[in-house]
Amino acid sequence: MAETVFFYIFTSLMLAAAIAVVRHRSPMYSVLSLLVVMFCLSGLFVMLGAYFLAAIQVLLYAGAVLVLFLYVLMLLNLSPDSLNRANVFIQPVAGITAAGLLFVALCRVATQSPLPPTPTVAQPGTIEALGRLLFRDYLLPFELTSFLILAAIIGAVTLAKGKSPS
Repeated sequence: MAETVFFYIFTSLMLAAAIAVVRHRSPMYSVLSLLVVMFCLSGLFVMLGAYFLAAIQVLLYAGAVLVLFLYVLMLLNLSPDSLNRANVFIQPVAGITAAGLLFVALCRVATQSPLPPTPTVAQPGTIEALGRLLFRDYLLPFELTSFLILAAIIGAVTLAKGKSPS
């Protein structure tokens, strides 16, 4: 009974914070709302008994990635006027593009037949099994994500640096 109550508390708070991430006009408030989402997700991992994943969630994502986001936001130092001008065009285009990509992905998943389970030697739920999945089965998405984060950092620093005085 208590697990059910905490589950609903964590998920409702996580949904409210996720909506706040999208709905806030200020990027700073969006990042802070994302922090709440990360802590709620780590609470759900604790409820599942995945203490390692909960700790990694807090240390890596809430600790490192969100600090990086905050650093980039402060480095860019965007004024509210420039954000409003950018949102008029970017939000509809980004929304339609994301909805289209999500629709294509859902159609692709719905039409594919399930893959047969692959035998693993490690016990499910252990760090060894997680490492095998991450570095064997999902190596390409893992590396592409790190490349995407690196490109975003380089782009943010280039934008923040601006044009050099000539």
